Amino acid sequence: MGRLDGKVSVITGAGSGIGKTVAEVFAREGAAVVLMGRRADVLEAAADGIRAAGGRALAVRGDITVLADVKHVMEAAISAFGKIDILVNNAGMGDEHRPITRLSEELWDEVIASDLKAVFYTCKEALAYMEAAGSGSIINVSSIAGLFGNTGVSYSAAKAGVIGLTKNIAIQFAGTGIRCNAVCPGPTRSGMNPDKMPNVDMEMLEITGRHLNPDVKWAETEDQANAMLFFASDESASVNGQVIVVDFGKTL
Repeated sequence: MGRLDGKVSVITGAGSGIGKTVAEVFAREGAAVVLMGRRADVLEAAADGIRAAGGRALAVRGDITVLADVKHVMEAAISAFGKIDILVNNAGMGDEHRPITRLSEELWDEVIASDLKAVFYTCKEALAYMEAAGSGSIINVSSIAGLFGNTGVSYSAAKAGVIGLTKNIAIQFAGTGIRCNAVCPGPTRSGMNPDKMPNVDMEMLEITGRHLNPDVKWAETEDQANAMLFFASDESASVNGQVIVVDFGKTL
């Protein structure tokens, strides 16, 4: 306990799934957490739960694909808590496992905007405050798809882009006190599971499934949050530009 005492974290997509668990874990470890998402009622419920447990939480509705919303969330964090020490880029969307031959241009644009361009927005806006402070930890949520391409084409491309963005930011700020790392979740019991996508492309799902070990269990949201906790804490002060896969070895 107390690994994030005195720190302030902005977490996108924090109303449910992995993001909600990250907010709960970070708050339990002493951080003030700013929860960003599109559903105000869900965000407030998550923040209420954190406050009821003794944590500090602020819910700020916003769409990560809208730059003005991103700016507003960062400003709200500064207004409420005075700084931004940690940014967790968790929000995003799936692409129903669509292969390139069955993917519309509209869905491609939507996924790239949500899963890559939005990460550019949040990183750039948070870095303005981190640069002024001379410290900060950015944790980008990529995916095993970003490393192995084992889902739909737009999601795989976007998540690979997140890894490239992560490494480039890490290079830029190496040695300054600002770090940028990425977590690549494998199959995790959360709201983005394929069985909760009514229009999932079953043929592509079966193809990509051949490259996952079916005998290795799925991860839980807590497993992903614990990996991000390491990157957020001072225990990883010397770790920069790194990518960690959290999947129990399902992709080995």
